[in-house]
Amino acid sequence: MGNKKYKCIPNCLRRYRRARGLKQNDVAKILGLKSTSMVSRWEKGTCLPSAINLFRLAALYRTMTDALFISLLRAVRDDMLMREEKVLKRQALRLCPKDKGLR
Repeated sequence: MGNKKYKCIPNCLRRYRRARGLKQNDVAKILGLKSTSMVSRWEKGTCLPSAINLFRLAALYRTMTDALFISLLRAVRDDMLMREEKVLKRQALRLCPKDKGLR
C-alpha cells in the first residue's frame, strides 16, 4: 500500500446490499441521505463513507465494519506490518551496534 493511490477503493458494499435484498434508494432512505449518489460512490469505491455511515452500513447489512472493506483492510495490515518491521529493525540496530572487535 504505502504511497499506492487507489483509483477505486476496494469494498464489498454492493455484495452486502444485494444480499439483504436492498436497492441503493432503500439504503439512502434508511441512512437519511438525500439521494442515492453517495451510496453509488461508496460502492464504486470513488470515496469512503464517514465513520458514522460506515457503522450504519455495517448495522444495516448485519456485518462488521471491516468485512465491508476486507481487501483494503488486508492491504493496510500488510503495509503496517512492513513499516513496523523496518522501524523495529532500525531500533534494534541502534540498540545493538555491530561488534567493533572488542574481544
